[in-house]
Amino acid sequence: MAKRQLKSRMKNLLMFLPNMVILCCKLMVDKRVPRTERALFVAAVIYAIIPFDFIPDMIPFVGQVDDLFLISLTLLRLIDHTDDMIVREHWRGGGDIVQLAESAATIAPLLMPKRIARVLLAKVKPTAEGTGLLATAAKLEPVLVETREQEEQPDRLRRLADFGGKKRRSKSA
Repeated sequence: MAKRQLKSRMKNLLMFLPNMVILCCKLMVDKRVPRTERALFVAAVIYAIIPFDFIPDMIPFVGQVDDLFLISLTLLRLIDHTDDMIVREHWRGGGDIVQLAESAATIAPLLMPKRIARVLLAKVKPTAEGTGLLATAAKLEPVLVETREQEEQPDRLRRLADFGGKKRRSKSA
């Protein structure tokens, strides 16, 4: 997909950032969400609200892309560890939150500096008990799609983590 199309899709996804921050705030107080995940949501919301982070929010577009990327990774981690219905229950935005988070986690690393993407990605790691949804967000899929019931998902986070390594190897070859 061309860089121009990626930017266009990311601009559409950035429109969901305020709703995703509100979703994280709602999930922070939900007792069904594990404490570890709630702590990650606190950190993600603080990261999104504070204007001085890895990429300052005063820089248009890219300043918000890293915020959306971290929040998407945190949401995918929660979905990976618990039932996705908890997240869907609190979502008030349009579209399917799982697909939106996957799309954001897929496109964002392509539009931001690779080092920053690797640092943010390293903060949200998959675990053995997860479903693997988080580790395979590297596919470029439509944002609004019809989902099938109980479809087995590959390991999304590992594919995202491998993305940075493949780019470095291909440049040096």
